[in-house]
Amino acid sequence: MRTLLAVVGVVAAALVLLGLLLEALRWLLVVGAVALLAVIVLALVRSRRVVARHRAAPPERHR
Repeated sequence: MRTLLAVVGVVAAALVLLGLLLEALRWLLVVGAVALLAVIVLALVRSRRVVARHRAAPPERHR
Protein backbone atom coordinates (compact mmCIF):
# COMPACT_ATOMS: atom_id res chain seq x y z
CA MET A 1 0.00 0.00 0.00
CA ARG A 2 2.85 2.38 0.80
CA THR A 3 4.48 1.62 -2.52
CA LEU A 4 1.27 2.41 -4.38
CA LEU A 5 0.93 5.73 -2.56
CA ALA A 6 4.58 6.56 -3.32
CA VAL A 7 4.09 5.75 -7.01
CA VAL A 8 0.90 7.85 -7.17
CA GLY A 9 2.74 10.70 -5.42
CA VAL A 10 5.66 10.56 -7.83
CA VAL A 11 3.35 10.45 -10.86
CA ALA A 12 1.32 13.37 -9.51
CA ALA A 13 4.48 15.39 -8.86
CA ALA A 14 5.75 14.61 -12.36
CA LEU A 15 2.45 15.73 -13.89
CA VAL A 16 2.48 18.97 -11.88
CA LEU A 17 6.06 19.70 -12.94
CA LEU A 18 5.20 18.92 -16.55
CA GLY A 19 2.27 21.31 -16.39
CA LEU A 20 4.46 24.05 -14.92
CA LEU A 21 7.09 23.45 -17.59
CA LEU A 22 4.51 23.67 -20.38
CA GLU A 23 3.10 26.88 -18.89
CA ALA A 24 6.59 28.38 -18.69
CA LEU A 25 7.28 27.32 -22.28
CA ARG A 26 4.08 28.98 -23.42
CA TRP A 27 5.06 32.26 -21.73
CA LEU A 28 8.57 32.05 -23.20
CA LEU A 29 7.05 31.68 -26.65
CA VAL A 30 4.82 34.71 -26.05
CA VAL A 31 7.74 36.81 -24.81
CA GLY A 32 9.89 35.65 -27.74
CA ALA A 33 7.18 36.55 -30.25
CA VAL A 34 6.79 40.02 -28.73
CA ALA A 35 10.57 40.54 -28.80
CA LEU A 36 10.73 39.45 -32.44
CA LEU A 37 7.94 41.85 -33.33
CA ALA A 38 9.75 44.69 -31.52
CA VAL A 39 12.98 43.97 -33.40
CA ILE A 40 11.16 43.97 -36.74
CA VAL A 41 9.44 47.29 -35.97
CA LEU A 42 12.72 48.89 -34.81
CA ALA A 43 14.49 47.67 -37.96
CA LEU A 44 11.78 49.16 -40.16
CA VAL A 45 11.89 52.50 -38.33
CA ARG A 46 15.67 52.72 -38.50
CA SER A 47 15.81 51.74 -42.17
CA ARG A 48 13.23 54.41 -43.02
CA ARG A 49 15.31 56.99 -41.17
CA VAL A 50 18.43 56.00 -43.09
CA VAL A 51 16.59 56.14 -46.42
CA ALA A 52 15.06 59.53 -45.58
CA ARG A 53 18.47 60.89 -44.51
CA HIS A 54 20.06 59.53 -47.68
CA ARG A 55 17.42 61.15 -49.88
CA ALA A 56 17.72 64.50 -48.09
CA ALA A 57 21.52 64.65 -48.44
CA PRO A 58 22.90 66.50 -51.44
CA PRO A 59 24.39 64.28 -54.15
CA GLU A 60 28.12 63.62 -53.88
CA ARG A 61 30.42 64.97 -56.56
CA HIS A 62 33.08 62.73 -58.02
CA ARG A 63 36.36 64.27 -59.18
